[in-house]
Amino acid sequence: MIDFSCADFTFPLLDRKQSLALLHMLGFTHVDIGLFARSKTYSPSALCASPAAYTRAVREDLERENLRPADVFLQIGADPPEASANDPSPSVRAQNRDVFRAAVDFAAALQCPHFTGLPGVYHDRIARPADWELAVEEAAWRKALCSSAGIRYAVEAHLGSICEDIDSTLRFVTDVPGLTLTLDYGHFIFQGVPSEQVHALARHASHFHARAGARGRLQTPLTENEIEFKGALAALRDAEFSGAIAFEYVWIDWNQCNRCDNISETILLRELFATLLLNSPAPSIAPELRASR
Repeated sequence: MIDFSCADFTFPLLDRKQSLALLHMLGFTHVDIGLFARSKTYSPSALCASPAAYTRAVREDLERENLRPADVFLQIGADPPEASANDPSPSVRAQNRDVFRAAVDFAAALQCPHFTGLPGVYHDRIARPADWELAVEEAAWRKALCSSAGIRYAVEAHLGSICEDIDSTLRFVTDVPGLTLTLDYGHFIFQGVPSEQVHALARHASHFHARAGARGRLQTPLTENEIEFKGALAALRDAEFSGAIAFEYVWIDWNQCNRCDNISETILLRELFATLLLNSPAPSIAPELRASR
């Protein structure tokens, strides 16, 4: 049975305790933790300032709501180009490695089996082949560090990254042996890539980000969705996918990603996935939330 998870960063206006309580009320047993520079609930700088105390507080909050982490998703900069994995500056990359070590220790202490990072971006001041090689080098280092902690490492191919299309994404996982993907169809559908082409990435996926999307819209209500989820799940099944499916609606002022009712859309999409998977019933919703529907 595939585990269902939900991203804590789906509800950024709530503090950590509130968002975890909401996930518990929605019937989730797993959570994806977004360790983001822009996050007020899980901040890399706060972790690095006091690793032991920070980890202990997060673990207590998770245990209070009977939630287990399915993934730790690290974004060191406020935006992907900031402090990117393949930043041309050696000092920035060294600082990134310090943060990454702390984040892996954090994930290991929480017994989280999976870790997601970003592959990197192209920079104007460096030739593209050199930029690519830096990204490969850093991804290989990150993958090795995670492996040594018993954690699976993946990158998310995304808009604006060096893995923005199918070919570059396949090339990247080939250049970094053992690297896997946190697969989000939305970044490809947004560009007009048909779902049938994205299915080729399923064999490299170790984690799956689920939300509705369409051409030119990274995130939509389910009624306007253009992602072929039935085919995506079939591709994952054929690839013997053993990771978690994380419902990952976001609420940010970017690409109109603040125009969805994230609670309702998460419930609806989870019910659709439970139906498509047949043997995975949707988690029970707390009575007070069920009545509100």
